[in-house]
Amino acid sequence: MLRSPLQSYKTISLETAPPGQLVLMLFDGAIKFLEKAMLGFDIEDPLEMNETVHNNITRAQDIINELNSTLNMDQGGKIALVLRDLYGYMDNKLFESNIRKESQGVQEVIDRLDTVQAGWSEMLELESAIA
Repeated sequence: MLRSPLQSYKTISLETAPPGQLVLMLFDGAIKFLEKAMLGFDIEDPLEMNETVHNNITRAQDIINELNSTLNMDQGGKIALVLRDLYGYMDNKLFESNIRKESQGVQEVIDRLDTVQAGWSEMLELESAIA
């Protein structure tokens, strides 16, 4: 199967990105899926709306669960504990929003992910400035 140049670039980017950058990419992916889910709430056809919302929420949940499962609880200290609780909260909020087909919980998770992503990005910038 031939790959497009964009697919090849994305694959190489993922394979060569430092771990901190990979986390940023995961945040970005989760946010993008949730933004697509938000757009799905405006679809008039009920079947298409349900599929769009459900598929994009579950993709975001997969990413959040991956972020949660890769936390280093031994070395992460209090921050890892807080993130574990936050990821669990976000997963539950998305589960409820998906079942009820309510956009408020999805938007709340987007807002929280934006905040965590901004903090993570700032931390990486500080690390690179020190190095």
